[in-house]
Amino acid sequence: MSLTIRNALGLLVSGLPALIAGCVNGPMAPADDSMGASVRAARQAQTLNPGAPDQAHATTALDGKAAVSVVDRYQESFKAPSATFDIGTSGK
Repeated sequence: MSLTIRNALGLLVSGLPALIAGCVNGPMAPADDSMGASVRAARQAQTLNPGAPDQAHATTALDGKAAVSVVDRYQESFKAPSATFDIGTSGK
């Protein structure tokens, strides 16, 4: 066994406990009542109408044919990219 292999083996054996210690879960701080309060406050501040799911109703702004047309155009928009034109800046 050469000296470099012996040194590498020694480093591996001596460094292995340090590597394994990094994976150990240590004691966590106890959770208190304020844990997550900032997230809840931010979510509440960004909600326009918190009671909207309870007040949901069907829309009467579109008749059935118009609504089907809107949905069909929406679905078609994902099948092919929209038409674009070249204004001469493509480098060709």
